[in-house]
Amino acid sequence: MNNTSPFWEPDWKRVQAPLSALRRQLASFPSPPLRIMKVSQLDAELLDEELLETMKEQLWSAFALFKPSFKEAFKPEMTLALNLIMYKFSVYDMGATYGSQLQNLIYRNERKHSGGLQSTSSDAALTKTQKITYGVVTVGGQYLMERLNRVVTAQGWGELPEDNIKRKVWNVLQKGGSIFRIVSLINFLAFLYAGKYRTVLERVLSMRLVYAERNSNRQASFEFLNRQMVWHAFTEFLMFLMPLINVSKLKRNVKRMLLPAALMSGNELSALPDHICAICHENNSASATPGTQTSTVIHNPYITDCEHVYCYYCIKTKMMIDDEWCCLRCGKKVDAIARYIEVAPDKALEEKAEDEEEHAEQEADNANAADDSVSEKQS
Repeated sequence: MNNTSPFWEPDWKRVQAPLSALRRQLASFPSPPLRIMKVSQLDAELLDEELLETMKEQLWSAFALFKPSFKEAFKPEMTLALNLIMYKFSVYDMGATYGSQLQNLIYRNERKHSGGLQSTSSDAALTKTQKITYGVVTVGGQYLMERLNRVVTAQGWGELPEDNIKRKVWNVLQKGGSIFRIVSLINFLAFLYAGKYRTVLERVLSMRLVYAERNSNRQASFEFLNRQMVWHAFTEFLMFLMPLINVSKLKRNVKRMLLPAALMSGNELSALPDHICAICHENNSASATPGTQTSTVIHNPYITDCEHVYCYYCIKTKMMIDDEWCCLRCGKKVDAIARYIEVAPDKALEEKAEDEEEHAEQEADNANAADDSVSEKQS
């Protein structure tokens, strides 16, 4: 059976040389720049971080029954294994991280798209060298830096003398970290201007994020991401606002408006013995664990203008925090405090008073006896 080639094959082979020459000429012509949404690239990085944190939580929960010292000792190695697995199944196999894939983005080799080839429809895939170098720096570099920081912190290299070799290495690490942060800031400003490389490593390796599907680059739904960002911003606002609100003062003012004064003063703290500090008792009742006993006896006593005694530290702290603090025993506002001095009884005065009482009783008895004798004589 004779194999016959298609009729168009000779013509196709004949035009290969002119087509190659035309491609080389296209590289010298200016082409429209390829615009990739910066927000999509930044969102992809945020999604990668959130996914990594979720995977870490699942990993730590798997070691919940182990000793805490075991997890703390091998935490860098477990993080290294997790990052390595995620890198293998994302960047190395697919050419993009999971967050980038969700944003319809993929890495391409930007060295193959210089000049007029920047906006070509076919994107050059990453080389094996680019993938391996990216993994070594991101995965291995993060592990080495975490381990090195642990050693430096544990051995206190920063507190050694200046002539010590470890102190010199620590100084080099600090300067290197500062230089890297400055370079990263400059690269981020360049990214905001051109929108090409998010990190310094991507710029060095010429790994640029582009749309995986050019026709669907605007079809990504940001509804969930926008909702998460709104809730995140709202949570941060509440965390900033809550410390500025005096919850106890607000609670007390609401009680004062809604409850009468009799109910404000009629609480369990008003029935405490005089030698017990009501503030200490309230704090210990809220924080003490079952089965433990803590002392609430008044130390360095100070008396309020409502004539109730507290520890100086307790009452002074309450008045410094809240200028309208009310007594826990009676519910009245405390305006001033003074040192409480308990007058010890004088034994001599007590004996004299007892003698006077006995003398008065004897005189009363004598008077009664005289009255009885006079009444008997008259009768």
